[in-house]
Amino acid sequence: MVRPPSARSAVPGVGRLGLLEPTAAASLRELAWDNIDSIPVLWALSRAPDADLALLTLTRLRAALGDGWPELDAALRSDNALRGRLFALIGSSSAFSDHLVADPAAWRILRRDKLPAREELIADLLASVRAVPAQSPNADALLYSAEVSGPEAISLLRKRYRDQLMLLAALDLAATVENEPVLPYQVVGRHLTDLADAALTAALAVAVARVCKDEPVPVRLAVIAMGKSGARELNYVSDVDVVFVAEPADATATRLAAELMTVGSAAFFEVDAALRPEGKAGALVRTLDSHIAYYKRWARTWEFQALLKARPMTGDLALGERYRDALMPMVWTASERPDFVADVQAMRRRVENLVPADLRERELKLGHGSLRDVEFAVQLLQLVHGRVDETLHVQGTVEALTALAAGGYIGRDDAANLTASYEFLRLLEHRLQLQRLKRTHTLPAADDEEGMRWLARAAHIRPDGRQDAVGVLGTEIRRNAVRVRRLHAKLFYRPLLESVVKMEPAALRLSPDAAIRQLAALGYAAPENALGHLKALTGGVSRKGRIQALLLPTLLEWLGDTPNPDAGLLAYRRVSEGLDDQIWFLRELRDEGAIAQRLMIVLGSSEYLPDLLINAPDTIRMYADGPGGPLLLSPQPEDVARGILTASARYDDPKRAVAAARSLRRHELARVASADLLGMLDVPQVCRALSAVWVAVLEAALRAVVRASAAELGAPAPADIAVIGMGRLGGMELGYGSDADVLFVCDPRPGQDETKAVKWAIGIAEKVQRLLGAPSTDPPLQVDAGLRPEGRNGALVRTLAAYAAYYQQWAQPWEVQALLRAHQVAGDQDLGVRFLHIIDKVRYPEGGVSAEAVREIRRIKARVDAERLPRGANPATHTKLGRGGLADIEWTVQLMQLRYAHDVLGLHNTSTLQSLDVIQETKLLAAEDVSLLREAWLTATKARNALVLVRGKPADQLPGPGRLLSAVARVAGWPNDDGSEFLDNYMRVTRRAKAVVERVFGG
Repeated sequence: MVRPPSARSAVPGVGRLGLLEPTAAASLRELAWDNIDSIPVLWALSRAPDADLALLTLTRLRAALGDGWPELDAALRSDNALRGRLFALIGSSSAFSDHLVADPAAWRILRRDKLPAREELIADLLASVRAVPAQSPNADALLYSAEVSGPEAISLLRKRYRDQLMLLAALDLAATVENEPVLPYQVVGRHLTDLADAALTAALAVAVARVCKDEPVPVRLAVIAMGKSGARELNYVSDVDVVFVAEPADATATRLAAELMTVGSAAFFEVDAALRPEGKAGALVRTLDSHIAYYKRWARTWEFQALLKARPMTGDLALGERYRDALMPMVWTASERPDFVADVQAMRRRVENLVPADLRERELKLGHGSLRDVEFAVQLLQLVHGRVDETLHVQGTVEALTALAAGGYIGRDDAANLTASYEFLRLLEHRLQLQRLKRTHTLPAADDEEGMRWLARAAHIRPDGRQDAVGVLGTEIRRNAVRVRRLHAKLFYRPLLESVVKMEPAALRLSPDAAIRQLAALGYAAPENALGHLKALTGGVSRKGRIQALLLPTLLEWLGDTPNPDAGLLAYRRVSEGLDDQIWFLRELRDEGAIAQRLMIVLGSSEYLPDLLINAPDTIRMYADGPGGPLLLSPQPEDVARGILTASARYDDPKRAVAAARSLRRHELARVASADLLGMLDVPQVCRALSAVWVAVLEAALRAVVRASAAELGAPAPADIAVIGMGRLGGMELGYGSDADVLFVCDPRPGQDETKAVKWAIGIAEKVQRLLGAPSTDPPLQVDAGLRPEGRNGALVRTLAAYAAYYQQWAQPWEVQALLRAHQVAGDQDLGVRFLHIIDKVRYPEGGVSAEAVREIRRIKARVDAERLPRGANPATHTKLGRGGLADIEWTVQLMQLRYAHDVLGLHNTSTLQSLDVIQETKLLAAEDVSLLREAWLTATKARNALVLVRGKPADQLPGPGRLLSAVARVAGWPNDDGSEFLDNYMRVTRRAKAVVERVFGG
């Protein structure tokens, strides 16, 4: 029958299916798949990693099945899951293609949709050689005797093992063809390990039958898995490392072990016992006491590292557990051995040098940025810190990374990145091994495009819109290798580990000249002074001096990476001496790597923070990572404010109440500044936190003074009083160097004399200013009421009615502009809100402000630009009054509010950033203009805050090129040390914003 043309054209041709072999069309006709009913099957075939290999295998299967082909053909048409498993398998692995063709009925195994459990695997492999429980000195041993033990046992075991391996591979690969679940890396590794356990249990059963024949087994033999098998993270094709423990370790035990290795290596995989004591030169089997004696006396560092993975896998499991229980305590004290870190690092370098130079970039296991980089770093960290932390006593690499991050030994981001890269590289390794079931870790050559395309498809990598699958794969391989190498260097080669395990670091025993040279090489501008600090820190014979000697090599290196390591080392000495009586301080630095590194970054970058940390030392504890991320980010501004109010309320004496509020403010400033400097907070978060703590301290002081006054009077306060935030305080956008601009407003209570009430309120306000402005080592708390009516010549406090009368009759345009940022922040809430309602009529008048007022605002702005910039300041880089700086942006926003807030209620807002959002939403300015203004405001605020953090005092002028500018750039989040780049970017951003400002103010 001739098909209609429409049907014929609907069937994809071999080109559309990605089939390249000349025989492809004929093969499809042979399978009777060149028709419209077969379209789903054809498209599934096209998704196979190697569609031509899959098609060739299908034609071979058809021939091998003969009359059985229709059953498979029907199943492939109706069962998507089976189709995905089979096509993915035979398109990924020529070895499994051959396996299926040799036993075509085995395709039915792929109908199973779940992996068998470990017990089922053991039962299946044992059944293949008809094994039965063997009599043994330990009745609970996993010990059997095979009824089939001759040469045919090898082929039976190999076939059953390959069938089980084939099912796993098919389930693992199926998602590349059909919408099937993706098997996680750990599931694959654990199942491969369970299969290896089952395989060697069966191999041991054959060995028992060969050695002991029909007699009871006279010895106890435990098989200990080592390496990847011990860690339950095997590859598809891998040696399985084992160690044998026997009681007694006689000729029978040795023969059993040797036969197990012979059978296992012939039927499954290479069984390698080279990790036993003395290696291949040592006895194959030892007693437990012999193992213990060897490790106590003769074992080298790498042998303890290997024991990290030890796990009883088969045979006498109880004896295996005794082996682990006896040897593992030695593993966790191995890091106390002399030259421990040097030994491990030297071994890592030797392994790297085994890889030919031309293969290092292609080696997934041993090359640069490879699997071994991850595994070595993780194992070393486990050995070093596992002495005191049992949560690190895990065997798998991924589990160990999780435990190290949970314990704070590595950053959570580092652990997550290493895990992701490790699993990606293991996935590629698995796919390469499945291709021919060969033990390989080498990527295809760069010019092998066909091999790379197959690997990309087998690894389920797809084009990303910019690159094809091969390009995406190459990019991912390079990105992950670089990431692993960078993190490996960070975790492995830094002196941290050596400093943890050596009590006499070499850096502290150098001659003075050599020490000075080394310190200079680490970036210390005054190495003689630095050496003096080191001597002071490590002097004497106290335990603290020894701990400092242990810590300092690491701290010095971290300080060497900061903008000002000299100031950082001095600050560290001051902090250490200030916390000399705090036993937790050095312990935290020793045990919490994140705390130590972050503290060094802070001390080597900021003159603002050291005094705060000395006076608020608990902040240092918050440099650690908690379950939800950095502890510095845990407190919320609202909770901090409540804490300040609660603490100050405990005291009747205003001085003590304010002291309590100051103490908590100090802690909060240290927390916020630390998180900001460490890049954990963005600009709005910093401004909000700083403003919230200012408001809370202001509220606490006001309440304390009012409370004390009422107690002194013996009567309730004669008036309500409120504090109105102005400027950046009113906008909740304070920086580190900002004063608190405020207005004080009062309202006499019923029956009270207004004159006396106002006089009382003035006394309260003056006392609040005096208490908060008292000299202190903390950053200042200046309460500035200079924006009040008539300025500093006017009354410090006015009544609500007096404010209303003044603003209605006398308010100047600049005063109206200042009111745009007025917001109730402290004192009587109801009074503050009533004040805001009164001034709303002034700042948001019906019809907007007059044209004359707008002209006056523009005139004042021009005068400010011409006269207010400090003498000698650079107008291009002054963050507050310079071109495109904070004043420019804020004046522009306020002009827009004066002109349009009567119509746009969203502009009834004291926040510059939020008002910019409204201006953009309502299209009062073009979105790109608003974006330029917003970027300039954020950039200038970030730079201004960074200036304070670096210099330790309020400043608005960015420095010229040099070390100070580089420090500001680093603290401001610039990605490198090039201060000139940072400055160029700042001027570019503010210059663009200035163009917008000039257009707006030009009318």
